[in-house]
Order: sequence, then structure tokens, then C-alpha cells
Amino acid sequence: MTIRVLLADDHKILRDGLRNLIQAQPDIEVVGEAGNGRDAIRLAVKKTPDVVLMDINMPDLNGMEATSELLAAVPGAKVIALSMYASQRFVAGMLAAGARGFVIKDCAFEELHAAVRAVASGRIYLSPEIAEMVVQDYVSRLRLDREGYQPASVLSAREREVLQLVAEGWAAREIGERLHVSGKTVYSHIRRIMKKLALGSIAELTKYALREGLTSADG
Repeated sequence: MTIRVLLADDHKILRDGLRNLIQAQPDIEVVGEAGNGRDAIRLAVKKTPDVVLMDINMPDLNGMEATSELLAAVPGAKVIALSMYASQRFVAGMLAAGARGFVIKDCAFEELHAAVRAVASGRIYLSPEIAEMVVQDYVSRLRLDREGYQPASVLSAREREVLQLVAEGWAAREIGERLHVSGKTVYSHIRRIMKKLALGSIAELTKYALREGLTSADG
């Protein structure tokens, strides 16, 4: 049985390389490619892939939010996170969103192939350096909770979308156009976000979004 894979990464050269490697395998085929999270969701609904290889740092809608929305729309799909960094916040965010695997981008293709097969068969796959971080992240979050730090999970999905776009420099009017709501509604979301996170400025929201991995400094 051929495993149908959707590629989601904002770097075309990486998608091209992955597609060429995957297409050389007799048991896997690429059924679609997306350059951002929103396109990944739309394509997943249309193509119903078995596995989605999801980059985390994508503009407009990051991989964590895209994973959560994609799995709600296509419950049968399974997501493997791809990242350049073995970051605790990325690991925790992607697993919480429903990803079944996490692979570092500099791994050998043999490892990615094994991850796709494992996840497609219903198992969880974590790169070796990631497995230890799952435990470390759990311990770290227990400590942060005791210190009163508010995790991004206190925000709704729409609030996290707004937070990412604010942190990426979009104006309220532009955010409203992208999300099909009024600028007034966007301002209401921002006020609620600030209240929930106990933050008082756009600069603080931006720093928070970077720390939580909702967006990245390099776009």
C-alpha cells in the first residue's frame, strides 16, 4: 500500500529535495505541496493524505496552529513535524497540536522514511534527541506553572492566530482582512490576549510569541 504524503514548508528548495527523495521510494508518493499553513489545510482537505510533513516556522499560520486545524478538518491524517531546531517549545507545541512524529531537518533521509512508515502505521516517531526533550519539557512546564507563567494554551485558536499575525507586524486592518473579521474585532482579540497573558504592549506580545514558538525572528 502506497503512503500518500503532503509536504508543507515555506522553502521551495527543501520541498523540491524532499519530493525527489520521496518519489524515489516505491512505498511513498507526494500528493501535494504547500508553502504555508493555510494552504496545507486546504490541500489536506482536498487530497486527504495519509501523512503530512509539516514545517513549524511558516508565515501567516505556523505549523502548530496549522496542525491543530488540519487534524480537525481531516481526522484521518497524521502529522510529522519538521524543524531545524530541537526546541522544547516546538516539540511540546506540535505534540499538543496532535502531531504523531517530530524529525529534525538535518537527519538522514532514511530516518525520515522510517518516521513516515511508523506514523502511517499508527505509531509515534521521535528523533532520538527529541525523545529526551519530551521529558525535559514536561519538567520545565511544571516549573513555569509554579512561577505563574501563562502558556499559550490559555488562548483560543483564533487568539493564537491573531497573536502570530500581530507579532509578524500585521496591522489590525490587515489582520481583519486575512481572518475575514472587522478591525474592531481584531482589537477586541488583542485586548483579551493581553489580559489573559498579563502583558501590556505589542512589544511584549511579540516577545511572548517568539518565546512560545508561534512565530520566528527570521520569518
